[in-house]
Amino acid sequence: MTQVAAHKASRRTPADKHDARRKALAESALRTLGELGYARSSLREIANNSEFSHGVVHYYFSDKLELIVYCVRYYKETCVHRYDGVVAEATSPEDLAERFGDKLVETIVEEAPMHRLWYDLRSQSMFEESLREAVTQIDQSLEDMIGRIVDRYATLADTEPALPTHVAYGMFDGIFQQALLGHLNGRDGALEDLRAQVVGLMPMLLTPKA
Repeated sequence: MTQVAAHKASRRTPADKHDARRKALAESALRTLGELGYARSSLREIANNSEFSHGVVHYYFSDKLELIVYCVRYYKETCVHRYDGVVAEATSPEDLAERFGDKLVETIVEEAPMHRLWYDLRSQSMFEESLREAVTQIDQSLEDMIGRIVDRYATLADTEPALPTHVAYGMFDGIFQQALLGHLNGRDGALEDLRAQVVGLMPMLLTPKA
């Protein structure tokens, strides 16, 4: 370790170390949560499938709900920013639509269990009030991401968005969830359909400038 690295490490506060350990636990727990879902996961089950003991998991998270909400928040914070490159690098409306479709397909292929956990948690929030605040905040971050993509698409096409952002989000969320279900069920063409639907849907979200 260099002197600079050692100095930085020595400056880490107990709060920094606590947060780093919580993030490490979240990364480990997400694998189990994605496989088992909300209802079948317990702190002990999560610990049994990770490198951390049950006592350690319980020390950093008081119960399963706190851990799951933290995990999904942590994952979605990363997830929404992976589309920033799509917005920044697209050179035409067609290019943006294709890049966006490709990125949605990529995340289903690579992280289907995490998306399945998200939809599970969102459904559970209809019955568990303690989940609603976190789910609402995460949902808003995803809606904002769709808003940035549609706004950029409209700019590239020299038009304006035709629909409120929450409506556009609902449309993309619907086709994404159907593609995820199709992929999990082994339906041929599910991901190719998602790409085509994204490309076909984007122009429908625009209106000529006044």
